[in-house]
Amino acid sequence: QHNEIPKIQVVFNFQRMPLMAAKKTARKKVPKTLAVINADNCTGCEACVTACQAENNIPVVGEDEMAKGREMQWIRIERYWEGEYPNAKLSFIPMMCQHCDAAPCETVCPVGATYHNQDGLNAQIYNRCIGTRACAVYCPYEVRYFNYYDHEWDSPLEQQLNPDVTVRGKGVMEKCTFCIQRIRQAKDVAKDDDRRRVQDGEMQPACVQTCPTKALVFGDRNDPESQVSLPMEDP
Repeated sequence: QHNEIPKIQVVFNFQRMPLMAAKKTARKKVPKTLAVINADNCTGCEACVTACQAENNIPVVGEDEMAKGREMQWIRIERYWEGEYPNAKLSFIPMMCQHCDAAPCETVCPVGATYHNQDGLNAQIYNRCIGTRACAVYCPYEVRYFNYYDHEWDSPLEQQLNPDVTVRGKGVMEKCTFCIQRIRQAKDVAKDDDRRRVQDGEMQPACVQTCPTKALVFGDRNDPESQVSLPMEDP
């Protein structure tokens, strides 16, 4: 029995080493989807805001709710002035969920309603959310929003709702998902075509698709030739 122990250890270690190497190699091939924003190209037209609202069934809360700080929009355009008159310059920055690698909203959620998915995105499970709003407190970008009511759309506007996106109810937090329904659709199309990977440019959130100046770009960061990797490597 004493002589069998080293044999077992040798076999175990021999099999484990290539397995760990295979996992490491496979991990490098996992897509990491993200968006790149070129603030120099942004004109502040807010086409991305309108597209996001239409694609993701975001309600119009009205002037009174906005005055109470109860806005509801997954992406907003922030404005920054540089310099003094008459040489002042106005800059625009689209602001949505940053899908942080170490997102504080994920660790603070008591029910795990927000989590990191396999694509590296910060996802949200609406029917698990209990509305503590702790994630909104911990979000440094202030891009998480709470539903104070069950919103309704007057006829015939309810017919424009996207059937691929859940209409969130009262007491639920929501935020930008990078149009995860479009990402899943692109994956399904790639799978049906017997392709292993989604091609660059096939996954496009509504904000990216509608941007007239291409200030928003979306793709796989782990692909060195993707639309997001090239501008990130450009000094």
